[in-house]
Amino acid sequence: MGWTDTLRDAWRATDSMLCVGLDPDLDRMPASRAGSPDAVERFCIEIIDATADLVCAFKPQVAYFAAQGAEAALERVCRHVRSAHPDVVLVLDAKRGDIGPTAEQYAREAFDRYDAHVVTVNPYLGTDTLAPFLQGHPGRGVFVLCRTSNPGSGDFQSLMVDGEPLYIHVARRAGEQWSTMGECGLVVGATYPDELRRVRDIVGDMPLLVPGIGAQGGDVFATVAAGIDAEGHGMVINSSRAILYASSGADFASAARATAMATRDEIRAAAAAAR
Repeated sequence: MGWTDTLRDAWRATDSMLCVGLDPDLDRMPASRAGSPDAVERFCIEIIDATADLVCAFKPQVAYFAAQGAEAALERVCRHVRSAHPDVVLVLDAKRGDIGPTAEQYAREAFDRYDAHVVTVNPYLGTDTLAPFLQGHPGRGVFVLCRTSNPGSGDFQSLMVDGEPLYIHVARRAGEQWSTMGECGLVVGATYPDELRRVRDIVGDMPLLVPGIGAQGGDVFATVAAGIDAEGHGMVINSSRAILYASSGADFASAARATAMATRDEIRAAAAAAR
């Protein structure tokens, strides 16, 4: 079974499009966890176990682990997701993109080392940089950066090329070519709901990874109305900091669960209104 099948099963089983992003920041770690040698691993696993029944996916961000020399902790966190919560999709947020032979090493890192279902990739180098992720690793695949949530994303993504913004060309290529090579989704930010709607119109029911709610301020109802698919799901809507750091006290896991539940319920209400 491929990752898109796993994702669709998760949507149906949980009626949740929520993804919890795992961005462990030692400066924001609860005092009850800070300072211990396994702080990053313990913090992430407690968040995972507190929220797993509320989500369709978890999304560890590689940079937060690598900057601390905690890649081994990331391996163990990913292993925990896969073993303890096998019905939840594991998205490795790495934004990889390089020439073919190097891209193959990045694919091995994502799928063999971390056992991710899907990895975020940058399409700037073209199709040959995506091919190693889409071919040779059955059941795995990519979320391709398309229209990202950050304020400066329009510097290039909105440049007009042959009468259309560049992100539209990325969406068309994903729908017409990359999706025929393997299992492919797109990253489109919640901070740009009009662009999200345009992408959805182009790619049909392709899964969309949607960052930008929570700390980044994206509107949940506008996001869901723009990006929902024909079955009433279609999105992996990520929230990281708002859930991870809902409390800095010993109750951080229960506070994360309460915030995740409230976010899931808001997404559900938005989906019901949009159907």
